[in-house]
Amino acid sequence: MQFRKSFARLTKTFKYYLVLSCLMESITIKVDEGMAKAIDFAMKPLYATKTEFIREAIRDKIRAERLKKLEENFGKGKGTAKTNMSDEEVREIVAQEYAKKFKL
Repeated sequence: MQFRKSFARLTKTFKYYLVLSCLMESITIKVDEGMAKAIDFAMKPLYATKTEFIREAIRDKIRAERLKKLEENFGKGKGTAKTNMSDEEVREIVAQEYAKKFKL
């Protein structure tokens, strides 16, 4: 019984990596010994392989860069309105429009 579970788990893992190898592009990197040891230390509790750890690190970096670009683009539009109203005045006008719309 235990052998079946282990074999099933191994087969599932093998199929997973077999499918991934067909769908993903392979990238080779080289790191110095210190970085390799740091990766080993950082990945141990949460990741089974260095590949999983590095893949997640790349995803995090891509998310951070996208967020940075969104923040930059958002900042470009700030203060470009053609009105000199304060935030409070804008809120009051919007509140009045909603009150009319919903007959409050």
